[in-house]
Amino acid sequence: MGLNPKVTSFFADFLVRRKTNYMWNDFSSPIYEVNVRVGQESALSPILSTLYLSLLLYILEKCLKNLNISVSIISFVDDGLIISQNKSIDISNSQLFYSYNILSRLLIKFGLNIEHSKTETFHFNKSYGTFNPPPLNLSSIGGPILCFKSSWKYLGFIFNQKLMFHQHIDFYLNKAISMVKYMKLLGSSS
Repeated sequence: MGLNPKVTSFFADFLVRRKTNYMWNDFSSPIYEVNVRVGQESALSPILSTLYLSLLLYILEKCLKNLNISVSIISFVDDGLIISQNKSIDISNSQLFYSYNILSRLLIKFGLNIEHSKTETFHFNKSYGTFNPPPLNLSSIGGPILCFKSSWKYLGFIFNQKLMFHQHIDFYLNKAISMVKYMKLLGSSS
């Protein structure tokens, strides 16, 4: 993958023949082997997942480009987005369907999977009337039937279909007001 041999050597050594023991006051446990995995809270976890997923994302983008499927891919460690931009909801749904299919097959080849229960779809729409897009049916490729959401929370931001941030502002304003009220209660206690 073009990585410096020192980097690959470090990770190869880091993940094998690791041992630990536990100490509590004067007690010391026997030494246990812990060459199983890197913990999710470890500082190395995002680095390793990025190294592992970079090849997958590269292959995915090449496949989609070769099939002329115009989508963008954004990945945040184990959280990702497939973005389709089109004026036609049908074309957008078709692009999302094919992208999801290719992604899920690639993930299986890499020994990973999509948590279908966490998969969501969301459409931005500039029209003034009510907007009820048809659901995205992924059941034929082992996925769920995804009904579109009216609001979407991603990385701390709350979006609605019109990209008006009223819901986001209301949520964080109420959170801040509640915090100030609780601080007032705690400040008057001993």
